[in-house]
Amino acid sequence: MKIIYLSFLLALTSLSVSAQELAKELQAPFQPGEHLHYKLNYGLFTAAEADLRLEESPVKYDGKPAYHIIADGKTNGTFDFFFKVRNRYESFMDCTTLLPYEYKENRREGKYRHTDDITFDRETNKITATKGVFPFTGMVFDFPSAYYFARCLDMTKIKVGDKLVFHYFLEDKIESLTITFEGRESAECSLGTFECLKFSPSIIPGNIFRKDSKFYLWITDDKNRIPVKAQVEVIVGSLTMDLTEAKGLKYPLNNKQ
Repeated sequence: MKIIYLSFLLALTSLSVSAQELAKELQAPFQPGEHLHYKLNYGLFTAAEADLRLEESPVKYDGKPAYHIIADGKTNGTFDFFFKVRNRYESFMDCTTLLPYEYKENRREGKYRHTDDITFDRETNKITATKGVFPFTGMVFDFPSAYYFARCLDMTKIKVGDKLVFHYFLEDKIESLTITFEGRESAECSLGTFECLKFSPSIIPGNIFRKDSKFYLWITDDKNRIPVKAQVEVIVGSLTMDLTEAKGLKYPLNNKQ
């Protein structure tokens, strides 16, 4: 279940290396108070739910105001009985650059427990985590801050087949994810049908995914740029992420219906 959660959280992000500076120039498409709710379905069953919230941070970093991102995930029903998951991911990021100052993680998955408190020092280019201190260069994110940064990028010139890459820190190393732009198409979720940008994130085959598993993500092609649907093939069947509630958006959500 950890792999599933991380994969869908990664799917919420797309970052173009050649367009990283755009985020500093474009008006942010979100505001404090935004709250998105998703359900993760396995066939006819709801396997899990996730909440993503953006708030004003009660703590200032380097004397500057910051955003506080809170991402919660939990299993439901039968899945909760066999493998109970209660996870929380938090990020505190600069309101202007959208780069993270601090990332917190609290995962409870069955009998497994993991907590981490990661800080990003951009003056010394060092990341301090539970497992040690790690040097880095360039723009490195955590999962939640990468998602909000990506929403600020200008996608008007993106072409089918373009590959987007972003870099993130996880536990003890910096990883990268490649996402391919598949084109524009309509996508349906619980809130209606929307014109979307369609992406295909790379995945790592293993206990959950097949070698040829397909993974698709649909993001609204409007000012909000929020994920409304994601679908990934697993060893048996497929998982679908569905947007079921969206509150506090900065712009109206343009439903085709």
